[in-house]
Amino acid sequence: MEARISVITICFNNLEELKYTMQSVDRQQHLPYEHWVIDGSTNTEISSYLKEHPQPVYRKWLSERDHGISDAFNKGVLRAEGEIVNMLNSGDMYATDDVISTVIQTFGTNKEINWLHSKVETVRGGVTVILGKPFDRHKLYRGMRSVWHQSMFVRRPLHEKYGLYNMNIDIAMDYDFLCRIGNEPFLFLDKPMIRFAAGGISQSNYLRSLEQIRQVYTSYFGKDLRLDFWQLRLKLLNFLLKSPLGNALYRIKVLLRLENM
Repeated sequence: MEARISVITICFNNLEELKYTMQSVDRQQHLPYEHWVIDGSTNTEISSYLKEHPQPVYRKWLSERDHGISDAFNKGVLRAEGEIVNMLNSGDMYATDDVISTVIQTFGTNKEINWLHSKVETVRGGVTVILGKPFDRHKLYRGMRSVWHQSMFVRRPLHEKYGLYNMNIDIAMDYDFLCRIGNEPFLFLDKPMIRFAAGGISQSNYLRSLEQIRQVYTSYFGKDLRLDFWQLRLKLLNFLLKSPLGNALYRIKVLLRLENM
């Protein structure tokens, strides 16, 4: 029997972005078993839209205030009934119409894996870039450098084994979960399956995100000089990219294929 896919989309006061995400899910050649919309908005715009416009039978939603991203993620995971869970945030989209069918086929022919991830497509410095390479647990000191939670499809029992997203972490909760499942067998799909816009919480709060990554990594693996040097490099690069030369430096990074380093 093929695996059932539960897609979880958290949203907050952003109906237009949610529409893009829902359309992306609805265009899939193989539709998900369920698509949970976890709406923590401070207004009723999203909930009213979902009630007033016909939705596919697999779309379910919960509209109530939450205690942050981790709490919203967890509400979705706890309600998911599919064997495979994907966190596709509001505004994120599947890059092609065969993503879910590809995931089902991959898990079906690789029964030993417990999660997979893929490349992603986004925009950096006005340039469209393809990012991502196989996860390497020995390089976790680099943070979520080659893995994006949107591209992760995870067997739901991993949450039963390793727990939910840490409610005490407001930015790097996906990195914390990745550290916990890092020894589990996985597969990397060498093609972009997710398209998302820049500007998520980890980018808009970049330095705080780095500090949380440091705290999480140290809590699991202890102090590491590689982490110190790597974050120093990232802080310097972040300073340069925010300078007037930022867009030009982004383009140089793309030309030199440094995006995935």
